Amino acid sequence: MNTNQEEESTLNDNVNQDQSQQEEVNEDVVVSEDASPETGKLLAEVEEHKQRLLRTQADFDNFRRRTQKEKEELGKYASAKLITELLPVVDNFERALSTISDTTEAASYAKGVEMILRQFEGILQTEGLTAMETVGQPFNPEYHQAIMQVESEDHEEGIIVEELQKGYLLKDKVLRPAMVKVSG
Repeated sequence: MNTNQEEESTLNDNVNQDQSQQEEVNEDVVVSEDASPETGKLLAEVEEHKQRLLRTQADFDNFRRRTQKEKEELGKYASAKLITELLPVVDNFERALSTISDTTEAASYAKGVEMILRQFEGILQTEGLTAMETVGQPFNPEYHQAIMQVESEDHEEGIIVEELQKGYLLKDKVLRPAMVKVSG
């Protein structure tokens, strides 16, 4: 809606600017008093065509700006699909690390898996991926998906008590909302 208003405003600005230029040109054109009705008709047609040309130019300028903006946005979020498909892999790495026992053999294995996970997360962070911090924060439906509501004496109503699945942001856009339990 805002883009349409912006385009219409730009269109009107371009038309007004071109009309003032046209008025300057029209002052130079002097129509004699003995001009035929046909000449007046032709001048009206010329005026109509000029107006169409001005509107077409303004439409093209708006189209060019909109296309450039869309292209920039596409480049900014080009990796979103790939990262979305990789998030379950990160979740599985974290689940694997949480189930490893405390034996020395398992500890060295866990350390290797943890190093791979950190490297993987580092690559995703360079692409603009950040994990949401949710526990203790107020519930926001734009960033969180409430799975359960629990009674809690430790937290006020509407505060996130537990995170069931991490949420992620890609630059400034929600890539995956966090699944959370909210105090009731």
